[in-house]
Amino acid sequence: MKKIYSVLVENRSGVLSKISGLFARRCFNIDSLVVGETFDPEVSSMTIVSSGDDRTLEQIEKQLNKKLDVIKVKTFMETQSVSRELMLIKVKYNKNNRKDIMEICEICKAEIVDMSKNHLMIQICDTPEKINVFRGMLAGVSVVEVARTGTLALPRCTEGEN
Repeated sequence: MKKIYSVLVENRSGVLSKISGLFARRCFNIDSLVVGETFDPEVSSMTIVSSGDDRTLEQIEKQLNKKLDVIKVKTFMETQSVSRELMLIKVKYNKNNRKDIMEICEICKAEIVDMSKNHLMIQICDTPEKINVFRGMLAGVSVVEVARTGTLALPRCTEGEN
């Protein structure tokens, strides 16, 4: 089972190391980790996706809440959130496969953001599952380089929110 942890932390050097160290010491797995500054430059937001059994996932939340640099921890399941990843993928193309690549991009709502005589750079922003499908559809294409973010997620909107 996977769980998403949205963690607000103090924006100081060493905080990421402390959080990742917690996971390493306890042998918790990090499936994805994204860190970015919030509107307040003194606070960063971490989105951590981890998997394990119920006991492990509960322990992760308890351990995160014990850290001094942690301001707030929110947890939610994948089904309770809207999540996105970004992937940039550079592929080699030729006159025989260019049209196929462009059709795959159109089907998957990916965008060609750069090109040269023999290479295309494609950007896709979607759910992790759809990015994996897109990557699979490009299996017959020569991939030169890939850069992929971790999962960003927020809990779904509810009527009772302030």
